[in-house]
Order: sequence, then C-alpha cells, then structure tokens
Amino acid sequence: MSVIIKGTGSYIPDVVTTNEDFHQNNFLNMDGSVIEHSSEVIVEKFKAITGIQERRYAKTHLTASDIGSFAAEKAIADAKIDPETIDYIIVAHNFGDVKHDAIQSDILPCLAARVKHSLRIKNPKCVAYDILFGCPGWVEGMIQAKAFIDSGIAKTCLVIGAETLSRVVDQHDRDAMIYSDGAGAAIVTASDDTQRGILAHESASYTYDEAYYLFFGCSNNLELDKDTRYIKMHGRKIYEFALSHVPAAMKSCLEKSGADIKDLKKVLIHQANEKMDEAIIHRFYRQFKTPVPEGIMPMSIHKLGNSSVATVPTLYDLIMKGKLEGHDLNPGDLIMFASVGAGMHINAIVYRV
Repeated sequence: MSVIIKGTGSYIPDVVTTNEDFHQNNFLNMDGSVIEHSSEVIVEKFKAITGIQERRYAKTHLTASDIGSFAAEKAIADAKIDPETIDYIIVAHNFGDVKHDAIQSDILPCLAARVKHSLRIKNPKCVAYDILFGCPGWVEGMIQAKAFIDSGIAKTCLVIGAETLSRVVDQHDRDAMIYSDGAGAAIVTASDDTQRGILAHESASYTYDEAYYLFFGCSNNLELDKDTRYIKMHGRKIYEFALSHVPAAMKSCLEKSGADIKDLKKVLIHQANEKMDEAIIHRFYRQFKTPVPEGIMPMSIHKLGNSSVATVPTLYDLIMKGKLEGHDLNPGDLIMFASVGAGMHINAIVYRV
C-alpha cells in the first residue's frame, strides 16, 4: 500500500496588488524611526531581494475558511470522490478567520469545522481539526494524513492550507509587501499502486533560541494602538536559519527515500523569498556535489506573493493543471516538497507522482 495525492485544488484571489500600490506607504523602522530612503526606493530594493512583483488579496467578504473551502471543492472534484468518504479534514493556517478591517482572529469553531460545514458533509466520523505549524503547516498536515492512513484508521484525508495574511500586516512595515492570501488543498488516499506516493518525510522544530524569529507585535508606527498586533519577523535571522537547517533536512529526507538526487524532477519549496529559496536549493545540491539542474525549482512568488501554508499546495496544483509555464509533471516523476516557517519549523516530503 502507498499514500498518494489523488486530487488537488487551489484558490487564487482576484484582487491584484502591485508593488506600485505601496509607493504611498509611510514605511518606518521597527523602533518607529523614519527610513531615509523614499518608498519608491524601498519597493525597488524589496523586489530585487524577494522577487515579488505583485500579490493577491481575498475580496473583503471572504475569510480563510471560505477560500479554503473553494480549494477543497476543486480537490474533491479533481479526485472524483464522494466527500462523505473523507475520514479527516486537516486545515493548516496561522491566524484563523480574520474579517476585513477587524483586529481579532476568529477560530471558534476551528477552520476545519467551518470547511466541513461549507462542504455540507454530514458524516460525523469525518473528523475536522486545525494545525498550527507556521508556513510548513500544509506539508505537516500531509505527513499527519500519511500517518493516519498508514495506521489503518483512515483511507482518505483532505489537507488544506489557507491564509489571509493581508489582514494581519502592518502597513508601516516593509515586510507587509511580502504577504498575500490564498488556499491550496489535496485529497490524500491509500492506494495499491506501490510505484507512486509518499516515499519519505522529515520534520523538526527549533525553539530553543529560534521560537520568536516570527512573532505578533505592534505597528512600527508607535502612535497607533499598541494592543493591535501584526505579523512581524527578524528577516536576517530567518534567512540564516533557513540556509543552515533546511538543506540538511531535505538531504536527510531524500536519503530516507532511497532515491538518487539525479532522479528529482522538481523541488517545490515554500514561496517565501526568491533569493532565500535559490540559496536553499544551491546548498541542497552542494551537499551532493551536484550542480543545480535548470528548471528544478518552480516559482510562483513573483505574481502570488507569500501566502504561507498555501504556497506549496497551490504551486503543486498549478503545475499539475498545466498552469505554470515551463513546468510539468508526469506519472512516475520524483519531486520534493520543503518548507520553513514560524516556530521555527522545517519539513520535507519526497513524493513520486
């Protein structure tokens, strides 16, 4: 028996926000001091580092659970399954449902319960729960789904990553330009086809010194309400952490799978920062004394931004549906999923399509 991805779906919001839309922002340093460069210069430097040209925001009436449901509907249709046969619905997110112009997160009930409700699934034995694991949440949800299926207590799981980060960003923080909204989903099932499926996985949590590299903090504009919190990060520390730990985790995962690095067709890394992802992939291949193959790392961040838990499943869905120019996957292809994020957590999966 193997554990396979039977269907995928994603929801890419309609609202496009370009870098030029940030030219009027009053960017400040974390201590509230004025940045000496103009907003235009800040935006250009941001693009050069992250590769982000534009990002997507959900329409004001939609929440993370709403767009997660849309992605789930597409995955269910793609898998051609009866939703009543789903044993587990696992929803990865970080901030719950944050309504437009609200300052509170709503996670009562949990987002997975809301998704199940929206899908109109009646079966009470379809267990719905959330996972909070930073940006690697969807990958970790996939690992949990595999454990449920391997143990025999489940045959079919729905794993979703959904986030509306646009509603928790500080408009006075340059990092606000990184984040976006989106959702991706996958139907994961048991299969008799042992030639495909999840071959190996790796997870780790570094919390001794690294737990608060990403955190909830007040605005860089110190005149604003200090009780209103926004997503904040120590970017340089995260960059150094990712380069130190993610390639090693990817190497360990590949070695567990028994596959050769030359057999990898694609490596789908969390779309966090173009230069960081490029550095990770180069360090990964350097460990095997192998040059980085051309086209090995698909990127969606240029147009979609960083939608946290949604980046990896959305990227995979786009490739599988033939919607990412220059990239394709065929039955038998070997790929790797990898992610890093708040916690600090890292994980990876080796998967044969």
